[in-house]
Amino acid sequence: MTTGATNTNAANAASAAAAREAASRSAATTPLSRPAPADDLIVFDDVSKFYGEILGVNRVNLSIQHGITSLVGPNGSGKTTLMNLMTGLLRPTRGRITVLGATAREPERLFRTLGYCSQFDSFPRGATGREFISTYLSVHGYPRNEVDELTDTALERVGLTEAARRKVAAYSKGMRQRIRLAQSVAHNPRVLILDEPLNGLDPMARAEIIRLFRQLADEGLYLIISSHILHEVDMLSDSVILLNNGYVVAEGDVHGVRAEIEEHPMQVVIRCDRPQFLAARLFEHESTVEARVHEDRAGLFVKTRRPDEFYLLLNRLVTENGLRVETVAPADDDLSAVYQYLISSDGGRVR
Repeated sequence: MTTGATNTNAANAASAAAAREAASRSAATTPLSRPAPADDLIVFDDVSKFYGEILGVNRVNLSIQHGITSLVGPNGSGKTTLMNLMTGLLRPTRGRITVLGATAREPERLFRTLGYCSQFDSFPRGATGREFISTYLSVHGYPRNEVDELTDTALERVGLTEAARRKVAAYSKGMRQRIRLAQSVAHNPRVLILDEPLNGLDPMARAEIIRLFRQLADEGLYLIISSHILHEVDMLSDSVILLNNGYVVAEGDVHGVRAEIEEHPMQVVIRCDRPQFLAARLFEHESTVEARVHEDRAGLFVKTRRPDEFYLLLNRLVTENGLRVETVAPADDDLSAVYQYLISSDGGRVR
């Protein structure tokens, strides 16, 4: 047993060392002169982070625009490492990160630009909700009158005005989540980095927070969110970054990422009056991988690797044959399906 564990650890160390060496070679062969990063983007330029021999993230290249960008991946995939690199809490082993033109070497400028809401509770002992926000605004250097005004606005935004003078220790989990969010937005940052911000919220509070995120994004803010609640990430995100084992496996909007997957055909559900006839006609064409009639004989399930060709073909068949179609809907064009495809053991390959 000991020998097996030692061999496994050695293999893991060797793998991480090889990845780090590859990142080093890549950095060494990259030209030193690069165009200056845009001041309206969050830029990861060939970024790697290692914890000794352990890989955090490797060779990450991203340009994040304003709106809601969600980081999706299992525990250990690199989400929190990316967030901590953005905030300056970690420095990259290789590469360069800029947040709207600011770097961790300019902490005052960087911290004016961003707000960070960790997934963990950490409150001053005995502090009320109001004190938790106002204290940190005072540390930021705001005068007393601005501190009061900004504190009131932040509390109102997350619906905690009435509970503001209660001690945070007496708050429910959902209330503690909201007061941390209020603290992160109180100084009106342009970038919000939110680690699992929907955890612990009841459905009504979650809907209100999602509405607030959408409002902030519409105002031009950059929201970087990590979450395991995939259907809500799918619903609120402008773009997603999918991570696995420290690597970015895909990025873009959900539908665009789905279109990049080569090995897994798109799945479409069609409800119509003559499913057997339609299935037979669809299967005559190369764009159709599979066509299967539902058990209720009221529709069919189709797989295609060429969705554009497939939809043109479907339109033609429906028109030429007078079919009555109730619905045509993708069965897997959602974030959960995309992520499972990309990290599946048989390897969804991305172009």
